[in-house]
Amino acid sequence: MLVVVFAETGLFFGFFLPGDYLLFMAGLLCASGIFDVNIYILIISLIIAGILGNYTGYYFGRRTGTMLLNKHDSFFFKKRHVVMAEQFYIKYGGMALILGRFLPIIRTFAPIFAGVVKVDVKKFTLYNIIGSVAWVMALCLSGYFLGIKYPEVRHYVQYIIIGFFVVTSVPLIYAFLKKRTIKQSTG
Repeated sequence: MLVVVFAETGLFFGFFLPGDYLLFMAGLLCASGIFDVNIYILIISLIIAGILGNYTGYYFGRRTGTMLLNKHDSFFFKKRHVVMAEQFYIKYGGMALILGRFLPIIRTFAPIFAGVVKVDVKKFTLYNIIGSVAWVMALCLSGYFLGIKYPEVRHYVQYIIIGFFVVTSVPLIYAFLKKRTIKQSTG
């Protein structure tokens, strides 16, 4: 679980990993006793994995920025993901590192892009810590308290995963459709 969170938040090929679902399900399974880990240890470990993952992405972007922007699409790398993260980062500034934690693809590429544009390390550290704490606590504790309040919910895990997929995909689909509509009206 820690490896998935680290990879999704820091390695450019980690964008397809299910971080949101994993955090929520970890909290839920922890509450139901299926996952035999103390909730405090779980949350602290995941926060650290998220922070370290973002630092890895940041330093990767800082060292390979020019090369990354000139790289051609491959199976693991799509230039449009970097462009999407760049647009999100330009629009929201440092808050992109906090808000981006809650959006697939942005979560992976925002720290890399912050490294590419050489965001001040102190500012990056602040946003990185706040974002990781907010993301992990919101999702893990949501799952945990849902599991405490409704222990039978563990039997409906597949529906929860589908719900998460829909909720986290809506902003990306909206942005895609909005961009497509603008392109069609100007083209």
